[in-house]
Amino acid sequence: MTAAVRKGIKISGACLFFLYMAGLIYFLFFAESYGRGAAGAVCDYNLRPFREIIRFLRYRETLGSRAVFLNLAGNVIGFLPFGALLPLMMRSLRRAWKIGFLSLEISALIEVSQLLFQVGCFDVDDMILNTLGGLLGYAVFVICSQRWDGKS
Repeated sequence: MTAAVRKGIKISGACLFFLYMAGLIYFLFFAESYGRGAAGAVCDYNLRPFREIIRFLRYRETLGSRAVFLNLAGNVIGFLPFGALLPLMMRSLRRAWKIGFLSLEISALIEVSQLLFQVGCFDVDDMILNTLGGLLGYAVFVICSQRWDGKS
């Protein structure tokens, strides 16, 4: 792959990352259709790992497939671009542990912000699922970069 192609991919990745972050911020803090920005919303917190994940799986029929999908898969899928695009933009982030740690940090920042601004609930399970999403995104990056470099 030529240097010009690599630079183009890096610039495209940066643009996609910017759009992704703008969309993520909107969805997490302002999307009224998901209960964001509602004045007087009841905010709670969960500090026990896997409590909400198990609850959503156990009561999936009562809660409905949309709620289960949005909570479980949505948290994983929401962080896939984070793990895939960051190492594309920055060579220093091309280690799984770095992406995992950064995913956890950003997720914790989001959860605390949601609680402080009362636009969501602090949930340690969301942090677990977001981190998993970031790591899966990193795996996508690794697979794609091996194919781009012809190492498949």
